[in-house]
Amino acid sequence: MATEIQWLGHNAWAIQAGEFRLLLDPFLNDNPLSPKKANQVEADFILVSHGHGDHIGDTVEIAARTGATVIGIFEVCQWLLAHGVKNVHAMNLGGSYTFPFGRLTMTLALHSSSMPDGSYAGNPCGFILAREEGTVYFACDTALFSDMKLIGAVGLDLAAVPIGDNYTMGPADALEAVRLLKPRRVVPIHNGTWPIIAQDADRWACQVHAETGVEALVLQPGGMIVL
Repeated sequence: MATEIQWLGHNAWAIQAGEFRLLLDPFLNDNPLSPKKANQVEADFILVSHGHGDHIGDTVEIAARTGATVIGIFEVCQWLLAHGVKNVHAMNLGGSYTFPFGRLTMTLALHSSSMPDGSYAGNPCGFILAREEGTVYFACDTALFSDMKLIGAVGLDLAAVPIGDNYTMGPADALEAVRLLKPRRVVPIHNGTWPIIAQDADRWACQVHAETGVEALVLQPGGMIVL
């Protein structure tokens, strides 16, 4: 069955993985780019990359309404349980688990992480989602790191990498990340939400294709990629 991946701005994603509905980092209500609000999305599973408010976003509200299982680093899941979320699946860096929607691996991300109330949130992470249709790497919030070469060695059909700079890697480092990851396609994210992380995504995409041969797709909020 097809895998449909819809960008909701920033690092928020809605993923239709066969019969299962996934959300990643559902920062919707306060996201100026998002075409959807928290009460307009459905989810069977919610993936959370780290505890910052612009990533954990509306997870508690959506999980309470939908009964979704939230997948995240152990400390984030403990915080969510304490804040009323009923169903969680805790993981940690380097771990993989086969869910009904596919095989999920939690990867390293070089960033910081704390919960909205300032409490400890463990390590930030990225995710590799492997399905029959293809393998996707969501880098989430991260700096460039050389082990991206190992992540890419699994064979990536799509990579989503931040280009916004200031809080994450910027365009130059994101280009180097593409060289290390060697995905078939790449999409820039974490860009344009606020002026401080505004970048020229079209220019970056052209540079990526010219220098690496990788197809770079620039999505508008609400735009979709099908594996």
